[in-house]
Amino acid sequence: MNRDLEKLRAIADYQFGYGAGAALFPDESKVEYSKNTGRPRHVFLGDTLLANYRPNDALFTITIAGAERIIEGVEDFDQHVVVVDDVIEFIEQGKNLFSRHVKEVGAGIKPGQEAIILDPEGKVAAVGKVILTRDEMLRFKTGVAIKTRRGRKRHR
Repeated sequence: MNRDLEKLRAIADYQFGYGAGAALFPDESKVEYSKNTGRPRHVFLGDTLLANYRPNDALFTITIAGAERIIEGVEDFDQHVVVVDDVIEFIEQGKNLFSRHVKEVGAGIKPGQEAIILDPEGKVAAVGKVILTRDEMLRFKTGVAIKTRRGRKRHR
């Protein structure tokens, strides 16, 4: 077992809830290391990128494939999701999510964290960085709620 993979799983559990590490990074996962520092940078399953490790804050940015693994494998995944009511086609293309289009917000959503954006059917539409608090997303009618990092149609 790769010792770094165990550490990365623990970080994922901290960031996305208990069980996220095992769901996100199965034993077959491959860790790619930085050429400059020798530290973990990317985690793949086969040829599919699951997550990027950010050494500056010791957290992950996840891909659509990584988000889908979290949704499937974590019991309380809804803590880290935002549900969109319309404009799905724009979000899937990687456009930012504005607060007026937010339908539901998980209790674990906090500014600066990674969030999973779901369509009304519960499928992953995008992932991105949270800008507003949960209350602000639900109350505000203007402003960016999440800066979308990857949309389902633009980045697979």
